[in-house]
Amino acid sequence: MSLHLAVALDGAGWHPAAWREPSAAPRALFSARYWAGLVTEAERGLLDFVTIEDALGPQSTLPDGPDDRTDQVRGRFDAVLLAARLAPLTHRIGLVPTATTTHTEPFHVAVGIATLDHVSGGRAGWRPQISARASEAGHFGRRRFPPRNRSGGLGLHADPHVRALFAEAGDAVETARRLWDSWEDDAEIRDEATGRFIDRDKLHYIDFAGEFFSVKGPSITPRPPQGQPVVAALAHARLPYEFAAAHADVVFVTPRSADEARAIVTEVRELSPEVKIFADLVVFLGEHADRRKARLDELDGAELVSDAAIFTGHVRELADLLLTFRDAGIQGFRLRPGAVPYDLWQITSGLTAELRARQQFRSRYETDTLRGLLGLPRPVSRYAEAR
Repeated sequence: MSLHLAVALDGAGWHPAAWREPSAAPRALFSARYWAGLVTEAERGLLDFVTIEDALGPQSTLPDGPDDRTDQVRGRFDAVLLAARLAPLTHRIGLVPTATTTHTEPFHVAVGIATLDHVSGGRAGWRPQISARASEAGHFGRRRFPPRNRSGGLGLHADPHVRALFAEAGDAVETARRLWDSWEDDAEIRDEATGRFIDRDKLHYIDFAGEFFSVKGPSITPRPPQGQPVVAALAHARLPYEFAAAHADVVFVTPRSADEARAIVTEVRELSPEVKIFADLVVFLGEHADRRKARLDELDGAELVSDAAIFTGHVRELADLLLTFRDAGIQGFRLRPGAVPYDLWQITSGLTAELRARQQFRSRYETDTLRGLLGLPRPVSRYAEAR
């Protein structure tokens, strides 16, 4: 069975000093051409999709609020808008931007992702993300959160405040899915002879009413080409596993070993037999990968620490590791390049060639939708079924 491969794109790479790599292009980070180059390279490598990071505050080494560092990349583009800009420049690769559920209206997010699915011809996804930071709540002035004094971990997920944010995120995803269904597939008639553009009986109020918000609907955007764009969630512990199992099509997990991967797969499968399980890895690749990473660590003043396992080595060794994780039940991988474009090139040229030589990766795109690439069925509108 062919492996699923994706890359997570974030600025100059996942190492804080990646912008100082010889192959980096720090002056181009905030340009459409830079991002177009990364995504078209990923498509050249026949990857399933790219994810684009986003947040409601600038990058920081602190758990809450900005820091005073000036030697690391700060600032991002809006991920959904960036993905829409990149869609016409690509043809088969999936585009999965991050959009925060906290402080944002699910109606706006649903319409944005549906629009991305239309302009990409059915290649859109969405990675919903919560924001528990008091500093980010301050941008909006509608809610007040307690300051965070830790970056993450199991203790954070036990916090009742964080549990409420995950519940809110679940309602946001459910609302988006209902809005995507609110136009039936054939609601648009476009009959010039009769003067009927739409069949009003095939547009539906969703009438969602939950603890956090209520949305009447229908959407302003016709049903997406995929029916419902792919929803993907990053999860490190039981609470986000539960969120992903209930609301996502793909879950990104962070095992450190094959045994841990097997345990995570078992736990997730108890919650959902259907969600696709991808493992996240930060990767530094090539013959001098150790030396490159050590140099970046020295420039940053600290050894890189990540929520995901960090791999440093040759693409042959990485291929061995991916296949070992696959044997533990992992279905795909979201690789986080330590520095781009270099580690992205290593993935799209070296790793894919190595896997293809082992008959473990595609030699061409099999379909033109993200759901098709991931083997996910196209859902029928719930309102069409009811009617």
